[in-house]
Amino acid sequence: MKQILVPTDFSEHAEDALKVAAQIAKKNNSEIIILHMLELPSQMNDAILGGTSIPETMLFMKKANEMLDEISSKPYLDGIQVTEIVKMDRPIHGITQVSKDHNIDLIVMGSHGSSGVEELLIGSNTEKVVRNSDIPVLVIKKDIKAFNTSNIVFASDFSEEAKKPFKKLLDFAKTFQSKLHLVTICTPNSFKTTHAAEKAITDFITEFNLTDYTTNIYNDTNIEKGIINFSNKINADIIGMCTHGRTGFAHFFNGSISEGLVNHAVKPIITLKI
Repeated sequence: MKQILVPTDFSEHAEDALKVAAQIAKKNNSEIIILHMLELPSQMNDAILGGTSIPETMLFMKKANEMLDEISSKPYLDGIQVTEIVKMDRPIHGITQVSKDHNIDLIVMGSHGSSGVEELLIGSNTEKVVRNSDIPVLVIKKDIKAFNTSNIVFASDFSEEAKKPFKKLLDFAKTFQSKLHLVTICTPNSFKTTHAAEKAITDFITEFNLTDYTTNIYNDTNIEKGIINFSNKINADIIGMCTHGRTGFAHFFNGSISEGLVNHAVKPIITLKI
């Protein structure tokens, strides 16, 4: 894990994510790239694209770079190679482009969650990155003094399509020497017999060389609550989830368990796109 991207809006939640990224970077000798996306009014963007220099635009850029310089000098980043980037673009497009340009291995983002109409109709930038990123995204919800990775929950239906993202989670777990807890959640609306659930997990893991892991079946009223309750029960450090990256009406009507967890779970969540 050589390149870690941390998008920031200079909020407290973004700094919580940067502190965790710093802990990861020190363990893996990684570089951290701190990115601030500068969203400007459309008329300014038009002028920039047309090559016109606008004083207000230059002022925003100067201020953003000053704030990045201030963040980069934080004591918890001592000894870490840090690159600062200010980019004028829509957050999702800009984060995606920077991830490709710099061969990013992990995106670490802060989130305060959301609820109600805001969650359904607007969503946070973190949710949108979770939905669209082909790179694993680690979502941090609070200040974590000592980021622990001893126990990772991987909640899944253990279908064939989950194998590719699971390989990425395995790489993450091996890097941190984590114990994996594989769990399938049974609910009234997605009921499986114990035999069927156990077989699905057993068949899924046969092609992977797993050593330190457990398999679990957990019953709850819905999948999201089941994942949170199971994770709390075993005192997990991180919750791992696949996301389909639904957009538009498919996202609205089907929802996304991963994005629901990003909003409602307190524990760190790592999402991996199918």
